[in-house]
Amino acid sequence: MSLIGVLRTGVSGMNAQSNRISTVAENIQNASTTGYKRTSAEFSSLLLDSGDVGNYNSGAVETTLRRSVSEGGPIASTNSDKDLAIQGNGFFVVSDAAGAPFMTRAGNFVVDGKTGNLVNAGGFTLMGYSLANGTPNPVLNGVADLKPVNVSVMGQEARPSTAATVSGNLSFETPVYDPTATGAIGYSKKNSLKVYDNVGRPVTLDVQMTKTAANTWSVEFFDPAAPTTPVGTTSVTFDGNGKVNGGGSALVAVPNGRSITVDLGGLTQLSGDHNLSGTANGSSPTSVSGTAFGEDGTVYAVYTDGTRKAAFKVPLADVASPDNLAPRAGNVFTTSAESGDIQVGFAGQGGRGILKAGALEQSNVDVSTELTTMIESQTVYTANSKVFMTGNELLETLMNLKR
Repeated sequence: MSLIGVLRTGVSGMNAQSNRISTVAENIQNASTTGYKRTSAEFSSLLLDSGDVGNYNSGAVETTLRRSVSEGGPIASTNSDKDLAIQGNGFFVVSDAAGAPFMTRAGNFVVDGKTGNLVNAGGFTLMGYSLANGTPNPVLNGVADLKPVNVSVMGQEARPSTAATVSGNLSFETPVYDPTATGAIGYSKKNSLKVYDNVGRPVTLDVQMTKTAANTWSVEFFDPAAPTTPVGTTSVTFDGNGKVNGGGSALVAVPNGRSITVDLGGLTQLSGDHNLSGTANGSSPTSVSGTAFGEDGTVYAVYTDGTRKAAFKVPLADVASPDNLAPRAGNVFTTSAESGDIQVGFAGQGGRGILKAGALEQSNVDVSTELTTMIESQTVYTANSKVFMTGNELLETLMNLKR
């Protein structure tokens, strides 16, 4: 047996345990890092061909690093609606300042003050498909057409009215209108309805209702700025029970706005007071005030009036062997020859997980396990150092024989 070989074997053992303790140190320091995946050191023996008889040449030990990327960490709720966690398989697609794509499980995103983009703690920007032109058609094996998720690009938005409703009771006791009667004003009852034009200005339409027969009412809509010409008109008839049986809607041309259908099917003609109510969709100009996420990855721009509009859709990336992804600084990964190529899809499809807003995936490091591993490595390191010291003492004894 070569005493030099004994020294080399002892050094190899110490180096192996040093690598193992280094992974333990990295795991412990990242025990609170969002989406961090633990690293472990696996050993394999490297034997020299010594034969079965004669001198034995001791070999060494090789260290292989394994990363538990596919092992999910616990999901914890947070107070931020921009925090995202993936429950199941998949990775967020992010980019660095140069636009290079990466994958990560770290979903602790905040709005960057300079750009308005969603950026995580590592400084990487969340990428998604814009929904400005409708449903996206993703490239399955690439990240083309992905853009930084930024709901501020939605800006202010005015929503013109497209539908309205007038409901309530037209008093059965209202007399049939007589235009020749003294003091006739051109209608039986008058109300108003607020709608919105194309630029979000509120327009108040006069609603004039005239009882023209026992069970028939003429309903006319007027723009107060042009009170002589109606912008919408219809005739509503009622059955013997006071329910609408004809003319249940009116097409109204909103000045500088859309032509809207006003639903009149909720009217009644019953004994009692005249009592109407009206509603219309649309709104004045409103700006983006926040962001909301759906489990399928849809990103909604939330406006100050409480409405929301789909702006982006965040995809999830995956590879055949996540544990063989190559790690990079910032808690991100890139593909390697062993991991396989990137595949892109949406949450809940193709075995991918779902998104949880207001939650974060914690590190999958178990500190108690790491401390146990550290104690074990320290013991084995000490034993290897004893082997080295013993080999060195034997070598000194051999050298003394020469003297």
